[in-house]
Amino acid sequence: MVGKLSIVLLAWGVFLTLEGIALAQARIRIAWAGASPANSAIWVIQEKKLLQKQGVEPEIISIAASPTVLQALLAGEIDVTATSVATLVTSRLAGADTVMILGIVRTFVDHIITAQNNASVEQLKRKVGGVNRIGSTSDAGLRFALRRLGIDPDRDAKIITAGGNPERFAALSKGVIQFTIIPEPFVREALKLGFRDFFDIGSLKIPFWWNSALSREAIVKAKRPLLPKFARAMVEAIHFNKTNKEEAKAIWGKYLRISDPDGLERAYQAYTSAFPDNLLPTPEGVKTLLDDLSSTRSQGGRGGSKSIRRCEFGARTGGFGFYQTALQEITPKHPGVAVYINFESRFRLAACRQSV
Repeated sequence: MVGKLSIVLLAWGVFLTLEGIALAQARIRIAWAGASPANSAIWVIQEKKLLQKQGVEPEIISIAASPTVLQALLAGEIDVTATSVATLVTSRLAGADTVMILGIVRTFVDHIITAQNNASVEQLKRKVGGVNRIGSTSDAGLRFALRRLGIDPDRDAKIITAGGNPERFAALSKGVIQFTIIPEPFVREALKLGFRDFFDIGSLKIPFWWNSALSREAIVKAKRPLLPKFARAMVEAIHFNKTNKEEAKAIWGKYLRISDPDGLERAYQAYTSAFPDNLLPTPEGVKTLLDDLSSTRSQGGRGGSKSIRRCEFGARTGGFGFYQTALQEITPKHPGVAVYINFESRFRLAACRQSV
């Protein structure tokens, strides 16, 4: 009898040990795209070990452009990515199960940078613009801004892939491109190189989730306990960025590989004002892109012969739960930072139909 009891206790002890190891080894794979302060919440999570405090070991990687990030997400190589709504929309229209779980930056925080001899909007016509990669967030931002300025990016100008910020500066210097889109804090660098800060796209206040946290429906189901912890860490990180200015700028400088205090200050002011007080992924920042796609495709633009006849962003509002756990220690100091999480309801493009 004693022997059987010992075996039972031993088995129970092994079970508890294995369960504890499994919990301790909970992992989440996170990717961010592009060297931009839009991803600073991810950097803070990494530097301050905010997920480790919750018993989660993150694997955080940097990927050059948002289209590549999407490929990794759909291939199951990552669980969550910080990227723009353009990635969400294009992937959903292609049939993917991508979902937005948090909104991070609510509008564009970019400037149009031109060669010094481009002094007017009219002079941008019949010129070549460069973006990180066609289909990326920089591509969407430049096209939106040009349209607001009265320039059709498909008919009045030409946009090409020019690479990251250093590559675009080099292309500007060589005359390969005549204008580009650059985020803070690299605008100051552009000025030092002799380029013109032509237009602040942020001044347009276009509703657009310039950066957001995306996952997949399959991942939300499979790793449901992990995602609220990720959300909590993101809330903490946004709060940290807004309330710990000097330390936040030091982290930004490390990941951006810059030490220019004026550039970092400009970036801090621009991005902290663009971080929302509520991380709920609202539909307005998605509708902007959907309306644009519908318009350009129906006019025979980039969408070719296919047009979106009706496309709405839908999300069931019932069941939204206030994620109190993430807020208890944060909101007393900064009550404006909040997040709504609803992993039961699905954020989806509800009625997207194409006709040929």
